[in-house]
Amino acid sequence: MKTIALIITLGLSVCQIARADQCPDIDAYQKAREVIADLGRIEAPNGVQASYKLKVGGVEQWLNVRGQDKDNPIILFVHGGPASPLTPSLWQFQRPLEEYFTMVTWDQRGAGKTYNEAEEAEISDSIHIATYVQDAISIAEHVRSKYHKQKLILMGHSWGTIVGMQAALERPDLFHAYVGIGQVINTRVNEEVSFDYAVQQATLHDNQPALEELQSIAPYPGDQPITRERIIKARKWAQFYGGLTAFRAESKYYYGAPRLSPEYSAQDICAINKGSLFTLGRVLPEFLQVDFKPVEAFPIPVVMFMGRHDYTTPSQPTAEWLEQVEAPYKKAVWFERSAHMVPWEEPGRTLVSLLEYVRPLTEAQGSPSL
Repeated sequence: MKTIALIITLGLSVCQIARADQCPDIDAYQKAREVIADLGRIEAPNGVQASYKLKVGGVEQWLNVRGQDKDNPIILFVHGGPASPLTPSLWQFQRPLEEYFTMVTWDQRGAGKTYNEAEEAEISDSIHIATYVQDAISIAEHVRSKYHKQKLILMGHSWGTIVGMQAALERPDLFHAYVGIGQVINTRVNEEVSFDYAVQQATLHDNQPALEELQSIAPYPGDQPITRERIIKARKWAQFYGGLTAFRAESKYYYGAPRLSPEYSAQDICAINKGSLFTLGRVLPEFLQVDFKPVEAFPIPVVMFMGRHDYTTPSQPTAEWLEQVEAPYKKAVWFERSAHMVPWEEPGRTLVSLLEYVRPLTEAQGSPSL
């Protein structure tokens, strides 16, 4: 299949995806999809398994809600991208979390199934960080009301940490706590750290093609504009040396997940590619200005899940920010065998960490481990 190189997460990951006008043939995977659907079917008397559209900010957006017990705390999980929906890969890691939390995800405007709900011309002017933040707040209010919860846990991954952190700053009353995974603090700092890592690894492995390509954009980011083309060259090699998934040069398990997802049709999978192409250029200028370093006080408990080998959104700037910020409670949780894809790479430790450090924050008399 002919492919094009494209950044599909402003986290940022460089991958190979199908041309936007090519939808995959998933008929050969149908039996496997049926098995996965059957395994994931929730039959518990107080459980919930729902997929539905909700009009948010003038756009019909697809929500996915799963949990074994509706009395459990709710996690609102904000996906990366801005057009890399979690829904088609939830089957890979989420089921154990659903025993202890009700998990809510949604395909953001321009992403996945939601992409198919509006013409590009209708939403083009709304592709701004502030709009995504307001969408997240509206969905949090909806979920809180629908499932009779006073507050939710807000969790973001990659691009979703920009949306999630800003939503928590604007509406702390909605949330017990904020959990950042692959947190973005300052994009220019992230770019510099990621680039330096790529050069270091290419030098260590005497990879001359990589060094030549990296030198062609040096100094990076420098004083030049951070274009999509420069980002692709920089992130390509950082991720080749395990900066996206630790110890791996590629992450086929993640990019192939939608083909086996019971939640996604061929048209929905195709929409991931189209949404990525549609949103990327529109949001990139704002993304490159993101800077949470000036935030010296955070209004709710904050927990950061940090991959030791993450050079997609490098963890060290997050650790430094967390050390200096004032918050009701804060915790740095390091994942020694992970890079950027923490829930996929270490799903067991993800669950244990949520139970140890986050769930107690939802209990009136509870306190997490220090």
